[in-house]
Amino acid sequence: MKGLNQTKKAISPGLLLGLMQTKRYRLVLALLITLIAISFIVRLVLMISSWSQLDGSISNVLLILLVGLFFDLANASYFFLPIIVLLWLTPDSFVRSKGLYYTQLFLYFLLAFIIVFSAGAEYFFWSEFNSRFNFIAVDYLIYTTEVIGNIKQSYPIEWIVPGQLTIVLLLTWQVHRFLKKIVSYSEPDFWQRGALTALWTGIVVLVFFTVDVNTHRFSTNRYVNELSGNGIYDLFAAYRNNELNYEEFYANIDSNEATAILQSKFEYSSTNEFQKKFPLHQVINKNHENKWNVVLISVESLSAEFLGLFGNKKRITPHLDSLAAHSTVFTNLFATGTRTVRGLEALTLSIPPTPGQSIVRRPNNENLFSLGSVFREKGYHCKYIYGGYGYFDNMNYFFEKNGYEVIDRTAIPDNEIDYENIWGVADENLFELSIKEIDKSANENQLIFAHIMTTSNHRPYTYPEGRIDIPSHTNRDGAVKYTDYAIGKFLREASLKPWYKNTLFIIVADHCASSAGKVDLPPNKYKIPMMIWGPGNVRPQVNNALMSQIDVAPTILGLLNFSYQSKFYGYDIFRINPDEARAFISTYQTLGYLRGDSLTVLKPQQKVELHLLNQKGDFTQSLTDSLNTLRVTKEAISWYQNSSLAFKKGLLKK
Repeated sequence: MKGLNQTKKAISPGLLLGLMQTKRYRLVLALLITLIAISFIVRLVLMISSWSQLDGSISNVLLILLVGLFFDLANASYFFLPIIVLLWLTPDSFVRSKGLYYTQLFLYFLLAFIIVFSAGAEYFFWSEFNSRFNFIAVDYLIYTTEVIGNIKQSYPIEWIVPGQLTIVLLLTWQVHRFLKKIVSYSEPDFWQRGALTALWTGIVVLVFFTVDVNTHRFSTNRYVNELSGNGIYDLFAAYRNNELNYEEFYANIDSNEATAILQSKFEYSSTNEFQKKFPLHQVINKNHENKWNVVLISVESLSAEFLGLFGNKKRITPHLDSLAAHSTVFTNLFATGTRTVRGLEALTLSIPPTPGQSIVRRPNNENLFSLGSVFREKGYHCKYIYGGYGYFDNMNYFFEKNGYEVIDRTAIPDNEIDYENIWGVADENLFELSIKEIDKSANENQLIFAHIMTTSNHRPYTYPEGRIDIPSHTNRDGAVKYTDYAIGKFLREASLKPWYKNTLFIIVADHCASSAGKVDLPPNKYKIPMMIWGPGNVRPQVNNALMSQIDVAPTILGLLNFSYQSKFYGYDIFRINPDEARAFISTYQTLGYLRGDSLTVLKPQQKVELHLLNQKGDFTQSLTDSLNTLRVTKEAISWYQNSSLAFKKGLLKK
């Protein structure tokens, strides 16, 4: 009974602070104050840096601080659980010795450095993505070589890390006096410590099951939502939700109804064979097939807004702007996501973005119906050519298992590289390699489909000096202009080759440079350029139709007049009814469906939102409820639901 009474006394709310100040637990109190203070400072700095996007009303600021404090405390509950358990099991004899002080001091220094280092990392992550840690950060933890190299090349690490160490040393110096301070609080016994450990564990379990990361996404302003979160907490939430089951997390309709809605969007043969096996359908072209080589260049982070064609006045894409005048240009094309792997998924598989991770990085992604598989059936040699190391983002495995020959950085001798950074060789060296690979196939009288993925338009924005008038390592404009230079050089060198006049060149972005905006899915941050150039084969024109990145593959095949059995979800943009045009935009969890002047947004927990285009050209959330709204909502659900289940059930296999 005595032990039980002591336990009740020790863990009563009135004495909890006193317990934290005992010799054994002072470390926890010191770290808790450090964690909360630094989290507050980070939130304040990010808030100030994003003030113009924040709609900084007093209510918004208060909500950011209060909800943010709640998530900081939720993060602390996880952070300190191992320490609480360790202190419970630490013998009393060790507590009475000097060993406890030195151990606590060391642990404080180590954990405080983790806190300060994470704060710095979060600031730089925000400067790049205008977001707390998310799925991208999870990916970066996996590919540490590229990410650490990118950080070293982008930021003055030789100053940042010593600066952080200095801050931690100063904090440790202040804390050491607190740890040595003699206190009058009686030390808790084993059972009292066990009760505290049980209580803390219970709090962690409660937080795990009741606190959803979406709780801090309460505002229509995305910046308010992001600032209200906690970076470390969001990081682990993203890790836990790396792949989302559509049926479980998103709005559903009857699967037969969803299939029927999509079947009405595609042409079918007169038999029922294809209708029973959707997404399988027949594409029939009655014209003679054009046996042209095809070179598809997916350009890293090439937002439409960088091109003069879209109103940019900086003249950072002179070669692309000149080429546009002689090409078929698409001015209303939207990327499906915010990462290279999402763009590769759309261009290769022609499928709406599935929630969670890209199919390029998922299990069971072998032997899928793809753009490459159609070309192989037509007698083409398919190559994926990448300037970096293809193990990154699972590119090697995905393309090799889907019938492509993969050629990456390892194929280029060091003496043939003018410049490289952590992401890969300079784009001009990538294109030199590409010409050699196309030559190999041409010399064997082999038609070729080459998918080239560039890397230079990426932080740290470095490239060979003397190519353009913006010095290397200056800014994004320089990287864009260098990539434009490299593409121009590639086309000039290709024009000297015998295969040039029999080749279709497609230049398209993988995604935009930034997808951040006030709302979760700002459509203007997903608009990308595409131009198709075929010397003497494609007439110059401008196509303003709404178009999705998943429509690129069937549109290319349509220009070649190919007939084939398809499992693509994309349209040949030249053959569809303009009224059926739509586009898909997404983050890892939020799925958008653009149709006319509406944007339907699907979110976890079966949430559906309708956003309408206002007079200012912005999409704002609407509560409109009509038959047309219901029709468009069902369409949005049908595309995402059907494609997610098709991949899950293996229906996209060849």
